[in-house]
Amino acid sequence: MIESEPDNTMVMFGLAKEYEKLGEWKEVIETLEQYLSKADDEGNAYGTLAMAYAQTGDREKAIETLRKGVDVSMSHGHPSMANEYKMTLDLDYGDQV
Repeated sequence: MIESEPDNTMVMFGLAKEYEKLGEWKEVIETLEQYLSKADDEGNAYGTLAMAYAQTGDREKAIETLRKGVDVSMSHGHPSMANEYKMTLDLDYGDQV
């Protein structure tokens, strides 16, 4: 489906979630970076992308992505998602933030 509709952001997000299930973290990153360049995500993709960065050992990008996720979630009226990302920053990256 992605081949026939390469700019379909819903398909991109779904593909990224499938890669996540398989633990294919580099593909998750690649797909979500492309997705975020085309979609007005409300915050969910940032949590998945941050986890993928963490799984590949890129803690700095994970932190940066979670911070962006907080801002995007709040701007779209999702304070509970923003709080979840803040908690992850505090608990998992407190020594670096």
